[in-house]
Formats: sequence, C-alpha cells, structure tokens
Amino acid sequence: MKLAVVGGASTYTPELIDGLARLRDDLPVTELALLDPDKERLALVAGMSARILRKAGHPAVVSTPDTIDDAAADASAVLFQLRVGGQAARHVDETLPLECGCVGQETVGAGGLAMALRTVPVVLELAARVAAVAPSAWIVDFTNPVGIVTRALLDAGHRALGLCNVAIGFQRRFAKLLGVAPERVALDHVGLNHLTWERAVYVGGEDVLPALLDRHGEEIAAQVGLPVSLLRRLGVVPSYYLRYYYEHDAVVKEQVAGESRASAVAEIESELLRLYADPSVDTKPELLGRRGGAFYSEAAVALLASLLGDAPAVHVVNMRNNGALPFLPDHAVVEVPATISPSGAQSWPVRSVPPLYSGLISHVAAYESLACRAAVHGGIDRVADALLAHPLIGQASVAEDLAARLVAANREHLRWA
Repeated sequence: MKLAVVGGASTYTPELIDGLARLRDDLPVTELALLDPDKERLALVAGMSARILRKAGHPAVVSTPDTIDDAAADASAVLFQLRVGGQAARHVDETLPLECGCVGQETVGAGGLAMALRTVPVVLELAARVAAVAPSAWIVDFTNPVGIVTRALLDAGHRALGLCNVAIGFQRRFAKLLGVAPERVALDHVGLNHLTWERAVYVGGEDVLPALLDRHGEEIAAQVGLPVSLLRRLGVVPSYYLRYYYEHDAVVKEQVAGESRASAVAEIESELLRLYADPSVDTKPELLGRRGGAFYSEAAVALLASLLGDAPAVHVVNMRNNGALPFLPDHAVVEVPATISPSGAQSWPVRSVPPLYSGLISHVAAYESLACRAAVHGGIDRVADALLAHPLIGQASVAEDLAARLVAANREHLRWA
C-alpha cells in the first residue's frame, strides 16, 4: 500500500511516521511518498522518517518524488498537510488582525480567512492532479483551516475527509483522568472544525462527564483556557478554540502583549530540523510534542485503516452535514463522530443542539460558506463579506479595513490580487 503526503517536509511528518511504525499491523504501508517544494528541508525530514521506520523494522520505503503526479500515482490515500507561506505568513495572520482590535489566530477569524485564501486554490490544484492519476484514492486533509479546505475539496467533487486532533486529544486526556484505556471512551463531540463542544463522555455506555467536571474541573478548565465555573454551569467542555469567542477581548490583550505562536513554532522547527539532520537520531524527538498536533499520527493512521481496510470504526471527522445538524444546510461541513469504511463516512445520530451552541455554529457556518467562496473565486468584496459575517468581526468598517490589509499582506499568494 502506498501513501502520499503533500507537505512532506513538515516537521509534523516524523510524528506520522512514528504512528505508522507503531501501528504497522493496522495499516500495511509499503511506500510513503513525501512531496514538498522545499527540497533541502524535505531531504532532512525524509532521512529522519526512513531512520524511524528502519529502527522499528518497518519494511516501507520513503520516496521523494518531484511532482504530485508521481507522488499520487498508485497511492491508496493522499494526506494534505501543507502550509502556504510558512510560519512567516502565519505570523502575519496572528498579528495583523490585532491592529484592528480583532483576535489573531491562524485558523479563527481574520487570520483563518487569510490562511484559507492562500491555501484553498493550491489544494484544489493538487487535488485535481490526484484525481487524474489516482481517481480511487482518498484525500485526507489535515491542512488548516480544515473545515473550509474540506468543504472546497468536497464542492469540487473529491473523495475527501477532514481530520483534526481536537477530539482524539480530549479522548486521550479524559481516559487518563479516568484511568481507563482510550478505546473505552466515546465522545458526544459536535460542531464545526475548531468550534466544538464535548457534551458527554461515555464509558461503557454511561455518561461520566458530570463526574469528570466535578473531580477534575479545574484541570480541564485550565487546558481549555476557560473558567471552571463556566464549564460546570454549562455541563460541557468547549474546545480550547472557543476561548477566542468566549474570552475575545481578554485574548486580544494577551496577544498584543506577547509574541506570536508562529515565532515560537519557528524556533521549535529550527531545532527539530537540526535534530533531523543528525544521522544518529532515529526516534521521534520529545521536542516534537511542543510543536502541536498531539495524537495526530494515531488519529491519521486509525482513520486511514478504516478507509482502506475491512474494519469499519468510529472516528471524528469533517464531512458533509447531510442532515446530521438539521439547522445547517446539507452541503455544510461539520465535525462529528462517524462510522468510517472504504465507502466513506456515515455520521452517527446527533442529539438536538440547543440554541446556545446551534446559534454560534450557524453563524460560523455561514461565514465558512462565504470564506470558501472568497478563496475559490477571489475578490476583495468577497473577502470583506466573509469578514463581515464572522461573529468575531461583524462591523462594516472593521471588515473593510481588514479585507484591504489581508489582501495587501498576502498579495504574492493571491493570483487575483
């Protein structure tokens, strides 16, 4: 079985390789094709990946083809994990909105829209080549903003699912707090990518979330950056991305006073690449845990095993709504648990979502629709419309100012500009 990774020079890649090595029985990969325009960096990451596989006694070979056609040819699945513009563009995404009093984050608000504008056209071009040379291959998107990118892929007719590590992160942390194996924990996870809530935590069919909040509420609240009183009053655990909505003004003050996450990640990546260049390093460095993307490899390998194997299983994915959330259009992309098999994803029944959550979900889903349109078709007016629709912006003067700033800052990546 051949897998291709677009954005293969990412410092995340050894995390994925480590997962493949540890879960080799679940996914019998024989070739891993890493594609990336940065050939010098790709050589370091590919060498590190090969050493991890070799140490684990895994038979897969690592290849570094020059074109997407060669990478995707004969592949069973293609993973997208690219970052157009690199950490430099991310730094702009995280700092430019602050000049307008808006939160600066790479996937939320104005920064997320900027990332989508740069990323969606590139992803669609690559996906078109995948469809041409490997029409039966699945595309698994880990590229942010996952919800918007996945929607663009599905709108273009591709066999695609989006993957995020938020749900598996909660599952693993809850399992640790409960002292049970992770596979025993199931989540009532609902919302959109980076806009989700855990409404129940099931162990053996029993919802143990009330007990978790009672016994470990302070620790959980600290992890998501919200007051424990809020979690206990609502009886849910919001993802840490909800802090950008629930504590927007406080977050903006913190961000103005601190350094961008992009700056910190750039330093981590430099050190990781130095480690990857050392031929004696053949295990995943501990430093990689500070890079982000915890449990990404396990989530990706497990999802691929269900998509490409004969053992359907439940995974939290980004997929077409198709009635899962009745208050959204069917063509919206939602993040919910679904049974995954080679035929695709079938969402689990979703309990009724009260207005406190459905209202915000609907609002952000409308923004994502406009953001996708702006990313696919371009135009500063479409960019301004998407910003105006976002609940964290929503003021005409701010939206128009931000639109002009975003387009100017990203002009080299926007062909229409």
